[in-house]
Amino acid sequence: MAQSLLDRIPGSRNLNFMIFLACTSIIGVALYMEHVMLLQPCGLCITQRVFVILVGFICLASALHKTGEAGRRNYALAAASMCIAGGYFAGRQIWLQHLPEDQVPACGPGLSYIMDNFPLMDMLSFLLKGDGNCAEVTWRFLGIFSIAELAMGGFIGLFALCLYQALRKG
Repeated sequence: MAQSLLDRIPGSRNLNFMIFLACTSIIGVALYMEHVMLLQPCGLCITQRVFVILVGFICLASALHKTGEAGRRNYALAAASMCIAGGYFAGRQIWLQHLPEDQVPACGPGLSYIMDNFPLMDMLSFLLKGDGNCAEVTWRFLGIFSIAELAMGGFIGLFALCLYQALRKG
């Protein structure tokens, strides 16, 4: 029974391509939420998108690049590390969203203003730390999960697949 289940798991290249498609879908949903639902992303949201894109590109490169077992593992571990980094920023946003109102940091200026008026290092600091805008929950899936909590679930799922890729035999 267990062996037949393992036989159904796609090969390494196909699974990497499926992870790439999952990342593309995640970014598609994020863009839909931004441009159709008019939900403006905060700095931490944008940072999480960057890590989803990096996971997708690493898995696409792995799917297209014929490597041996060591190469497959290196790609998978690189993608898994991007999942950990993205999960960190999703966790930071979840933490900000659950702070008591009197402890939420002040809201800063909008991202476009920061990009136009601040040096690169200040802009990166803003993206990586977040502010009061990141603590605001404007939409919940099924009335339960915030977008950051969904992103955390996505990073956990992607991490599990990438770790499987790194540890699988053959």
